[in-house]
Amino acid sequence: MSTTTEKPRPRALPPLISLSDLAVEKLRGFYANAEAGKLLRISTKTKGCSGMAYDLQFVDAAGPNDERVTDQGVTILVDRKATLYLIGTMMDYEVKPMSQGFVFVNPNEKGRCGCGESFHV
Repeated sequence: MSTTTEKPRPRALPPLISLSDLAVEKLRGFYANAEAGKLLRISTKTKGCSGMAYDLQFVDAAGPNDERVTDQGVTILVDRKATLYLIGTMMDYEVKPMSQGFVFVNPNEKGRCGCGESFHV
């Protein structure tokens, strides 16, 4: 009788963050105009009722703790401290009658505050 020991295959991780077509379009516009020469940096910070909020800033260059993510030819930066909270997230751009901006569809979120400003994992 022969036994074979197969190593389990590593499970493929989802992308750290992906960009919707509309988010890509908006970022290309920013990078070509008002924020030319800069990159969008995404991090999380302690804020709001639920504890965490997304923080977006245009920066001149990647920092030592930034992960560089390129999707559809557009590059963004993600603060390494935020990666555990963002794995598998899709960044979109939403236009509503009274507001517009980047939004996040994050499978790690366990809940949001009533106003939608903060989340918890």
